[in-house]
Amino acid sequence: MAISNQNLKYLRKLRGWTQEEFAQKLRIKRSLLGAYEEERAEPRIDVLEVVCDMFKLTLDDMLRKDLSDNKSNYLARRRAMKLVGGRADIPFVPVKAAAGYLAGYADPEFIDELNTFTLPMLTGGNYRAFEIIGDSMLPTPSGSVIVGEKVDSLEEVKNNTPCIVVSRNEGIVYKRVQKNTKQKNKLTLISDNPTYHPYTVNADEVLEMWQAQVVISRTSSQNRWDMAQLATVVSDLQQQVSTLKKKMN
Repeated sequence: MAISNQNLKYLRKLRGWTQEEFAQKLRIKRSLLGAYEEERAEPRIDVLEVVCDMFKLTLDDMLRKDLSDNKSNYLARRRAMKLVGGRADIPFVPVKAAAGYLAGYADPEFIDELNTFTLPMLTGGNYRAFEIIGDSMLPTPSGSVIVGEKVDSLEEVKNNTPCIVVSRNEGIVYKRVQKNTKQKNKLTLISDNPTYHPYTVNADEVLEMWQAQVVISRTSSQNRWDMAQLATVVSDLQQQVSTLKKKMN
């Protein structure tokens, strides 16, 4: 396989992208990318230039160097670029990268290729940022970025702590975590928006947990409830109270 063809395939897999996803980013057809990876066609220079910009590589790297045989050198350069004043950057997982994250969350190469940023108030920890979509955690608006610190053990988490929970079945969600005193292998995930009912997950399905430290949202985001939402919330709460009374009686 030609070096440039091999590097295209290697870099795509490094990010956890499908051929369709990578082709869209390169603005070419998936079939053409497939032809490049299978060495049925030579990649066009304009396509390689886009890849170089995307991965901070030179055209010489793409054409002459086998990146898969020089992982340590390539990744070392990328890590060095992502250090600012001795503080490691925070990897950012946008919604569009969520599917790839579930497959590559434990792969240092995948994490190294995520976009990053720094926050001056966060030092000395293992942090990651996730974009959330939806209104289940209102008043935190949809589109917010949650910066979380890695939770190494469930024992560290206090009940009702807001966390990013990464699990096999639920994917990436932002919820408050409630530990079950009777069933230690169960976790209850609770939304701040009471129109969403709590639900239970098995602790062994949880791949990662990140305790929320900072919430970043746009100033134009709507953080307040409207009257229709409030009416729905009140009605839902009344139904929940009624159900609890029946169970108690």
